[in-house]
Amino acid sequence: MKLTVIGFWGGYPAPDGATSAYLVEKDDFALLVDAGSGALSKLQKQKHVMELDAVILSHYHHDHVADIGVLQYAWLVHSYLNNREEILPIYGHTEDMGGFRKLTHKCTEGVAYNPNETLAIGPFSITFLKTEHPVPCYGMRITDGEATIVYTADTAFKEEWADFANDADLLITDCNFYADQYGAQAGHMTSEEGAAIAARANAGELLLSHLPQYRNVDDLVDEAGAYFSGKIHLAQEGLTWEKRLNF
Repeated sequence: MKLTVIGFWGGYPAPDGATSAYLVEKDDFALLVDAGSGALSKLQKQKHVMELDAVILSHYHHDHVADIGVLQYAWLVHSYLNNREEILPIYGHTEDMGGFRKLTHKCTEGVAYNPNETLAIGPFSITFLKTEHPVPCYGMRITDGEATIVYTADTAFKEEWADFANDADLLITDCNFYADQYGAQAGHMTSEEGAAIAARANAGELLLSHLPQYRNVDDLVDEAGAYFSGKIHLAQEGLTWEKRLNF
């Protein structure tokens, strides 16, 4: 299983950047996890848009779904160019029906996932944990039976994350705030909180993502290092991870 960071900024993209989007691949199956602002442009550096097999969304805030519309246009254009209809499944929850309905277009179909059940998409099994966020949002535990990636999506700290992320090979945490800040009111975490989860969960590696656009983001790694002794990495465009391999 391979993960590639497509976008990693929180809220809005920094110059020449993109917000939350991650490409997870195995056996020629490509799953896009979230599709934030700027994601489609960055994705095309890694893979043709028509090579996507599925998309899954944590929630419907713009910095996680802004490029769904242009992705739908891209599939529509290529369906005309190729003179054939292909339908891209986009998985989302139904606790916000307004957001869910937008997933269906001429070449895409919204597919509801039940967060209380395990979801099978291609070679991946996905389970969910509801996050602490102002709108319904779900973190994901994605496994291919050999490697496990846990993605917190947007969340304030909650004790349940440690069990949910137990023994994950890679933990991707919301890191929208520095250690001296308070992120819970906005539904986000600090560097220290994400690292504390990684330590309690015995995670193999920690990836700090959903980053702030101000101050020195390298400080986030130093702050997290006070709580987690494993490998800590700062999200950046094109960064890749595979089990047993370093970034």
